[in-house]
Amino acid sequence: MEDRFAGIREFVSVVDGGSLTSAAARLGVTGSAVGKSISRLETRLGVQLLHRTTRRMDLTTEGEAYLVSCRRVLEELAQTEAFLATGHQEPIGRLRVDLPTTFGRRHVMPTLVALGLRYEKLDLSVTLRDRAVDMVGEGIDLALRIGELGDLPDLVARRIGEQKTVICASQGYLERMGAPQSRADLQKHDCLVGWYRGTRPNWHLRDEHGAFQPFAFVPRHELTDGDALLCACVAGAGLAQLPTWLANEELEKGSIVSVLDNLSGMLAPIHLIWQKTRHLQPKVRVVVDELRSLADAQESIFRPSRGIRG
Repeated sequence: MEDRFAGIREFVSVVDGGSLTSAAARLGVTGSAVGKSISRLETRLGVQLLHRTTRRMDLTTEGEAYLVSCRRVLEELAQTEAFLATGHQEPIGRLRVDLPTTFGRRHVMPTLVALGLRYEKLDLSVTLRDRAVDMVGEGIDLALRIGELGDLPDLVARRIGEQKTVICASQGYLERMGAPQSRADLQKHDCLVGWYRGTRPNWHLRDEHGAFQPFAFVPRHELTDGDALLCACVAGAGLAQLPTWLANEELEKGSIVSVLDNLSGMLAPIHLIWQKTRHLQPKVRVVVDELRSLADAQESIFRPSRGIRG
């Protein structure tokens, strides 16, 4: 019977090491043996996984897709072996986490770094970006998302909190331009927005029926980073609709104040998302449990509607 795992370890080792020689040294075999294993794997699959030149090896499109599955298989095997050897489920292997840029940097990364220090065999690959990703296709083990989720047939989502937004401005800006009193007043103000390619700049404001609706306008400045948006608002560049987890510190200091509270205050759910499997891997479970504990402990960040300012 044909061994479906033959060549997988060699393939991943070549990608990680960048050459046949490096992979051979890691596996304790000859470079020729590694090359032959990968060639037999390509023949069995009927696709080319690597572009080979005299100086380098690059993944083909098919190779990139196959690599994601190979890494997952090898990591799950390593975790299972560790569990059998130690008798307990220790988080082991590489965990790929995807986070919203500013929220992840400010409020999640410290916890992930602490977990990496606590568990020697837990390795992290963290991406920070403000767009939806194909978790299965990109091999993401765990993601944190802010906002409503669509249909997720292959994923599990657990709500751990919510985000609340407020419209803010510096005292200097309000002294210069006056405080807006209505939705219509916003058209006469310098408005700042968090902008992402392919999206239309807008805020979400409460309508006459109490429901939140997108409010479109022509912004003065567009910024793709939350910290940059806050910085511009504090400096007096205009009005900004900010999440309370980003604005509360400056609100408490008085460097900015909230306006139009009767129109703002939209809540958006915060979820942890991971791939649906029969058994949740220890490396995923330990991070999920830690982030849920973090959310319970930091209500000003994750539960802003419970009496927290803003």
